[in-house]
Amino acid sequence: MGRTINVWSRLGVWALVSLIAVGTVFAGGGAEEPAEERDTLTIAIGAEPESLDPVNMTSAPAATVSEHVVERMIYMEEDGSLTPMIATSWEANADSTVWTFEIRQGVTFHDGEPLNAAAVKANLDRFIDPEVGAAYAFLLGTVVSIDAIGEHTLQLTLSQPFAPILAHLSHSFIGIVSPAQIEGLGPEDTFDIPIGTGPYRMTEWSRGERITLEVNEDFYGNVPAIPNVVFNFIPESSALLVALETGEADAIMRVPPQDIARLEDDPNLEVVFAESVRTIYIGFNNMREPFNDPLVRRALNHAIDKQAIVDGLFDGVFTVADAPIVPAVFGHASVGPYEYDPERARELLAEAGFPDGLSMTFHHPTGRYLLDATVAEAVQDMLGEVGVEVTLETREWSSYLDFTSQPPDQAEYDAFMLGWGTVTLDADYGLYALLHSRQWNPNGNNRGFYRNERVDALLDEARVETDRVRREELYAEAIQNIWDDSPWIYLYNQGQINANHVDVEGLIHHPLENLSAWDAFFSE
Repeated sequence: MGRTINVWSRLGVWALVSLIAVGTVFAGGGAEEPAEERDTLTIAIGAEPESLDPVNMTSAPAATVSEHVVERMIYMEEDGSLTPMIATSWEANADSTVWTFEIRQGVTFHDGEPLNAAAVKANLDRFIDPEVGAAYAFLLGTVVSIDAIGEHTLQLTLSQPFAPILAHLSHSFIGIVSPAQIEGLGPEDTFDIPIGTGPYRMTEWSRGERITLEVNEDFYGNVPAIPNVVFNFIPESSALLVALETGEADAIMRVPPQDIARLEDDPNLEVVFAESVRTIYIGFNNMREPFNDPLVRRALNHAIDKQAIVDGLFDGVFTVADAPIVPAVFGHASVGPYEYDPERARELLAEAGFPDGLSMTFHHPTGRYLLDATVAEAVQDMLGEVGVEVTLETREWSSYLDFTSQPPDQAEYDAFMLGWGTVTLDADYGLYALLHSRQWNPNGNNRGFYRNERVDALLDEARVETDRVRREELYAEAIQNIWDDSPWIYLYNQGQINANHVDVEGLIHHPLENLSAWDAFFSE
């Protein structure tokens, strides 16, 4: 059996166990059986990407697939450090309002188009074009102009300093595709198969089943050892496990904790614990009665026993959320958790005018997050204990994202479950994106339509403040206000539990929840 842990120094670390038994197979008569040459790595994930066009990507499954094909300007390593990717170097002027980037030379896209500053500019211009309406355009903050000032020199001009600019440029959703692919596209036009500069090129997307990649032999860096990578989509946890055990999959993501021992009993498999920066939450539609009342939202927070969910469903591996972002993120301030207090929940509901409880519909995904449907059922039961009748509804992942992305006058939901990974390690990405009123649907990620003018002002100021201590103070005040307003039910901070065959080495189980295969190889 085997268990390994991917340690990220900024996060809390679980105990390290490494017990890997690897056997050699022999044929009858003592002769060693020749190993079959393998040319394909199959990774099974729970949800299908909603899109692989960078301006339309919104989820970790999309990032996991895309990063093999499409590169960004900067890469965030497992320890959180920023290293060159498409951009080989960068520098800012004295007041950090002009950033100059040198773009890697001698690189071509998968279609043969050259990588240069003009190609990067075309992508970034499209990313921030308000007519395109990219949900993550906020990542480029105060950028007002993008200029190719040389064949391989790009300049970003900002209206004012933007503290997390470099971390944001490492985000998978600011991917650089071939200029020929986006030339002539209208604001609403898109594509299925991206053309990037990455170590793999994408060859097929069989909707509902798989995405197939093949190695880019012309990659400028280390060419991957495994010629083909396939991502299979398997929403059900039990089916994921079977796929791994039968060899249909070489690696899987999101192993339920109760199945860890089962996998560890198999000498051909190893379980990998990797840290994560994701918070799982239940968002309220803050524009919809009665969830526009903070008393109701606080009541429902007190009604949920988050520790029981963490202990009972996840064997205590995860942690109860004490803020809208995880402790590893710069700007985190511990202000919670909400105490489990059903009596207090009933009192608040009565104070809000619901002494006999209320009814609501709660939407949740199935297969996107670990045991997401089971968590939804637990929440349903707990809310029922305080007189809240909950109807559960689920949808396929991409449809779920569409459903929860409607503008306020079309949003037909009371509450919804989602997770958010603050993959830049900066509170701006975890707070501004989800809780600033300028990020309301349909072109943002504030799906609950939360608005607090003081929070908006604090988040705006923190974005352009360059003093780290002052930024921490601003975020601490913002987080306290957000916590008190309770626009969400704050559930738990989710780690990763993945698994793979012991003969698959070099997989990167990244804390940003990407399972990266470009360094992978099959051991003998």
